[in-house]
Amino acid sequence: MTVVRPFRAVRYDPERVELSRVIVPPYDVIAADERGAFFDRDPHNAIRFELTRNAEDEATTDYADIRHHLDAWRESGVLLQDEEPAFYVMRQRFRAPDGRELERIGLFAELGLAEYDERVVLPHENTLVGPREDRLRLLRAAQANLSSIFVLYEDRDEVLASLLASALDENALGAASDDAGVEYTLAAITSPETIKIVEDFLAERQIVIADGHHRYETALAYRREQGAGAGAAWDSTLAFFANLYAKGSLLLPIHRIVQRGSSPDAATWEAKLAGWSQETAEIDPDAGNVPELLETHLGIRAGHPAFAADDGSGTLRIFWRDDLLGDDLMVRILEREVLGGVFDLDQRDIRDGAVSFSKSSSRAAEQVREGTGVVALYLNALEPDDVFRVTQAGERMPQKSTFFSPKVPTGLVFRVHQR
Repeated sequence: MTVVRPFRAVRYDPERVELSRVIVPPYDVIAADERGAFFDRDPHNAIRFELTRNAEDEATTDYADIRHHLDAWRESGVLLQDEEPAFYVMRQRFRAPDGRELERIGLFAELGLAEYDERVVLPHENTLVGPREDRLRLLRAAQANLSSIFVLYEDRDEVLASLLASALDENALGAASDDAGVEYTLAAITSPETIKIVEDFLAERQIVIADGHHRYETALAYRREQGAGAGAAWDSTLAFFANLYAKGSLLLPIHRIVQRGSSPDAATWEAKLAGWSQETAEIDPDAGNVPELLETHLGIRAGHPAFAADDGSGTLRIFWRDDLLGDDLMVRILEREVLGGVFDLDQRDIRDGAVSFSKSSSRAAEQVREGTGVVALYLNALEPDDVFRVTQAGERMPQKSTFFSPKVPTGLVFRVHQR
C-alpha cells in the first residue's frame, strides 16, 4: 500500500521574493561552473539548500549552514509555513524538443517510506555510494526535505487529472519560470474530500522513482538511524507525483558517446552486426540536421531494435532489425551487441568512463566533431509501458536509460521534520 499524505509546506512568501529568481534545477544537473550564478542571482536562492558554492568543498562540509539559512529565513518571514496540510499541485508548461507545447500537472505530497523489497516504491536504476553519503550529511543537518524526489504513477484513464487542474483555477499560490523557459504554477488542495480521493487512488498503485534514487535511499538510511516510528517525520519524504500516461508526460532518450578506441569502418560494422539492416544519410557540415535525420530514419523504427551511429565524418549510419523489441530494451541490446560486440566494452569499462551520456543529440554530435568523443550512438526513447514492465518485474534498467522531462525544481515547496 502506497502511503501518501498532505503536509504543511514551508515555502517562499511571494510578497518577499520573486519565485523565478530563487528556484533551481535539481542538485545533480547543476554543473560546477553554474553554481556561482545561482548563488549570486538572489540572496535567498534555493541553491543554498542544495550545494556548496565551490564543488571541492562538498567532500568536507557538514552542511551546518543549511539549517542556519532555513531557520533565519523562516524567522525573517522570507519563508512561511502553511496553517493546514495540503497537497500542492504543480503545473509545468514547456516546449518539447520537436516544438510541441506541453503541460504536465502533478502534485507534491509526503510519501511514506518503504524498503524496495516491499514492492511499494520501485527503483528503475542503481545508485552510487558517494552521492548517498553526501545527501545523508545534508539531511542530518537540515532535518528537512528541501528538494523533492520525482515519482511516477499509472493512471491511464487520467482519473485524477480534473481534480488537479481545478486546484490551479481555485487556489493558485504562485508562479515562476526558469532558465529553460519552463513555466510553473503552484496551487494547494485542502479539501478533505479531494485529499481522500487522491490518497485512496494512489494507495492502490505502485510508485516508480523517476528521479531522486539517491535522495530516496538517503531517506531510508536516515530512518534507520533515527529508529522505527510509524508517523514520525522521518518515516516519509517529499515527493512529486506525476502520471506517466498523461498527455504532457515526456520521456526522452539518453544517447551514448563512445570515448575510447577508434571508429569502426563500414566493413567492421557489417561484420560485427550481422543480421542488422543498414542505411545511411548525409549530415550537414554543422550537424544541424541530426535531430531531423533521427526523427526521419530512427523514429519510424520505434518498437524495433534500432540505433544510429555518427563518427563525425558526415555520414549517419542507421541500423535496425525487423523483429519487435518485445520485453527487451534497446539500451540493453546496445550494451550487449554494440558497446560490447562492436567496441569490446563491458560494464566495468562503461562505469570507468569509456562511455559518456547526452540528453541532446545535437550536443552529442558536437562532442564527436570537437574530438571529445569517438562515435555518438543515438537511440529512440523508451515507452511508459517499458518503465512499469521492467520495474514491476523487479528489474532495473541500464544506467542512463531514459530522461523524464522536464525536471522537478527545488524551491517551490519544502518539508520540515517538525510537525
